[in-house]
Amino acid sequence: MPPGRRAIPARRPSRFPRNQKRLGAPMTQELSGRKTARRSRRRSRVLIALGIVIALLATAVVVVVVSLPDDLTIGRLSQKSNIYATAGDGTPTLLASFYDQNRVEVSSDAISQYVKDAATSGEDPGFYDHGGINIMGTLTGAATTLFTGEVRGGSSITQQYVKNVLVQECEALSDDDERMSCYDTATETSPDRKLKEMSLAVGLEKKYSKDDILRQYLNITGFGGSVYGIEAAANYYYNTTAAALTLPQAASLVAIVNNPVKFQLDVPENPENGAANGYAANKDRRDYILDEMLRLKKISAADHEAAIAAPIEPTITEPSTGCQTAGGSAFFCDLVLQTLRNDPAFGADADTRLANFRLGGYNVYTTLDLDLQTAALDTLAENVPTTYDDWDVGGVVTSVGVGSGRVLAMAQNKDYSQDPAVQATGANYTGINYNTDLGQGGSNGFQTGSTYKVFTLAEWLNQGNSLGDTASSWERSDWGEFEDSCNGPQDYGTDFAPSNDSSSDDDSYYSALESTIDSINTGYIGMAKELDLCNIRKTAEAFGVHRADGAALEQGASAVLGTNEIAPLTMAAAYAGIANNGVTCSPIVIDRITGPGGAELPAPQSTCAQSVSSEVAAAMTYAMQRVMTRGSGTPSYYDTEPEVPMIGKTGTTDENKDTWMAGASTKVATIAGVVNVSGAGEDQRETYFESGQAAKARHRMWPDMMSVANAKFGGDEFTEPPRDLVR
Repeated sequence: MPPGRRAIPARRPSRFPRNQKRLGAPMTQELSGRKTARRSRRRSRVLIALGIVIALLATAVVVVVVSLPDDLTIGRLSQKSNIYATAGDGTPTLLASFYDQNRVEVSSDAISQYVKDAATSGEDPGFYDHGGINIMGTLTGAATTLFTGEVRGGSSITQQYVKNVLVQECEALSDDDERMSCYDTATETSPDRKLKEMSLAVGLEKKYSKDDILRQYLNITGFGGSVYGIEAAANYYYNTTAAALTLPQAASLVAIVNNPVKFQLDVPENPENGAANGYAANKDRRDYILDEMLRLKKISAADHEAAIAAPIEPTITEPSTGCQTAGGSAFFCDLVLQTLRNDPAFGADADTRLANFRLGGYNVYTTLDLDLQTAALDTLAENVPTTYDDWDVGGVVTSVGVGSGRVLAMAQNKDYSQDPAVQATGANYTGINYNTDLGQGGSNGFQTGSTYKVFTLAEWLNQGNSLGDTASSWERSDWGEFEDSCNGPQDYGTDFAPSNDSSSDDDSYYSALESTIDSINTGYIGMAKELDLCNIRKTAEAFGVHRADGAALEQGASAVLGTNEIAPLTMAAAYAGIANNGVTCSPIVIDRITGPGGAELPAPQSTCAQSVSSEVAAAMTYAMQRVMTRGSGTPSYYDTEPEVPMIGKTGTTDENKDTWMAGASTKVATIAGVVNVSGAGEDQRETYFESGQAAKARHRMWPDMMSVANAKFGGDEFTEPPRDLVR
C-alpha cells in the first residue's frame, strides 16, 4: 500500500448471494435448522432437568415411603352370590345370581398362564424384579405430567392392587355418604395418596409372594361395567373360564384393564373404538401386549404371529342377575332375598346384613324342589290366566314339607318384576308375592274362608268336646252373646246372620264332624258360641297363624268363618302342623349357606312347637280325612294319583270372590287358590276360564300338585284318635 494512504477495509462478504432476497428458500432452511438445533438443546436441558427431578424425587420418595405405615389388611372381595334350587336328581340348580360386582374369585391354577404373562408384560414388565414399586416408571410418569401436562401412569401391579383393595374397602361400607367419601379419598390424584399407595405396596411384597399378589390382582381388577376379576370377565366376554382362555383372548381381556371404557368389548359402537372396526382400540392395545410378550420371550414368534392375526370376536354372555332371571320361581327367589336381608342369622343388625349382602360371595341352597315347583307352574299356567277382563285375578300354589317347614314350591299366576316401568306395561306383571306376608313380599294376604274353621275345631277338641258332640246350628238373625275372655262378652244382636251354602241341609243341630265334612257355617258358629272367642284366636296363633299385614288376628264371631287376611304360606305351614301330630314348624326357604371359600354359615332354622296335643291333632285329621273322602274336598282327593291318606278343607269367601283348597299328606301340605287381588272382582261360580269354572280351578290345581308330591314322597297313615274324641 502506498505511504500516506488509508487502508480501506475489505467489504464483509454478504451472507446472501447477489440479487437474492433475504426471505429466499436457502435462508429459510438455514434458520429452520438453527431453530431445530435450539429446540433440541432446550429438550436436552428439559430432559436433564427431568432426570435430576426424578433422581431427587426417587431419593425423597424412598425416604418418605420407608417412614410410612405399610400394613394393608386385605378383606373379602365383593363377589357374585348364587341362589340354588334342588333338581329331581338332588343336584343344585342355579335359580339366580345377584351382585354389586360380578366377580368369581378363583385360585391361581384356575387362571391361564397366558393371562398372567399378558398382565405382567402389558402392565408391569418388571413385576418379578422390583420390590413393589416401579420407582422410575412412577416418577417418570409424575415428572412428565408435571413438565408437559400429559398424564402418564407407571404404577406397578402391586400398586394397582393396593388401590383396588382400598376401593373395595369403601365398597363394603353400608352408609352411602361414608362409602362415597372413602372412594374419593382412595382415588384422589395427590402426592399423599400416591406415597401411601407405594408404602402399602412395599408392605404387601413383604407379606405375600409375587404369584399370590398377581392372583389377587387378577381377581380384584375391573374389566368394564360391573365385571370384576378375570373369571367373570372370561365368562362374560368369551363364555369360557379363566383357565381356558386362548392367547389372543387373554391379551384382549388384559387390554381392557388399562382403560375399561376405551377398550371394552361389549359396546363395539363406542366412538372411541373407531368407526371402521368396533374393536380397533382394543386390538391396538391387545397387539401391543402381544408384542411385549414376544419381546420378553413369554410366547414364541409363531404364537405371536397367529395371535396378532386372530380377529377379536367376543361372545357376550349376560350373567344371571336378580330374581327376574329365575322365571316362574322369581317370587320364591324374592322371598329368599328378603330372608337374607332381614333374618338375624345372616347378621347381627341391619347394617351388618346389608354389608354382607353387598360383599356377596355366598352360595345359598334353598328348599325349593324343582319337581314340585314345575308342577305348580304348569298347573297355574293351565288353570288360571295371568289377566282377566274386569278382574284382578290371582292364582297361588304353595307347598310345605310336613315336620320340616321347608317350602317346597311357591308360584303364582303373574310375571315377576320390581321395575315400575315394566309393571306399567301390563297387569300380568307384579313385584308382590301373593304367597307371603306384607313384610316378606308386599302382600296384605287374603281372606281364607272356611279353611280357617279347623282352628275352631281344634279349640272345640281342646275343651274336651268330641267330634260327635253337636251344637245349635240353625240359621238365625240374632246369635246373641259370645264369650270373649280378652275383650269381654260380645253381643252381635241382629248384625250377624251367617247362612249356609245352598247344598247343605237346614238341620237344627250338627255334630262337629258333620259341620267339618260339609263345611257348615252355622254349625261352626254354634260351636264358637259354646267356646271362648279369645281362645279360638290363641289356638290359631299356636299353629303360627297371623295376619299378613302384621296386625293382631281378629277374633270376632265372623273370624271363625275366615275373614282374617292371611298369607297362603302361613296356612300351608299350619296345615302341615295338623298333619304332623299337632307340631307346627315355621316355614323356611334356605337349607344351607356357604360363604367365600366354601365355609358353612348358619342358616335360618325352622322352629317347631306343639300347637295342640297329639290326641287333638289325631281327632282333627280324622275329621279332615273325611272331608276328602265324603265331603267338600272329594274333587281334589279322587283326582290325586297315587292316593295316600290325605286331609283337607275347602274355603270360599263371600260372593265366591276367593276359593281355596288346603290339605296335606303326612309328608307335604299344599294350598291352592284363586283370588281377587284387589278385593273386587267376579263371582267365581259364574266365571269360566279356558280350563273350566273358576271356582273349581282349586280342585284342578291341588291334585296336580299332590300327585307329584305323593309319587315322590309317599304318605303314611294318620294317627288314630282316642275313642272319646270321636264318639
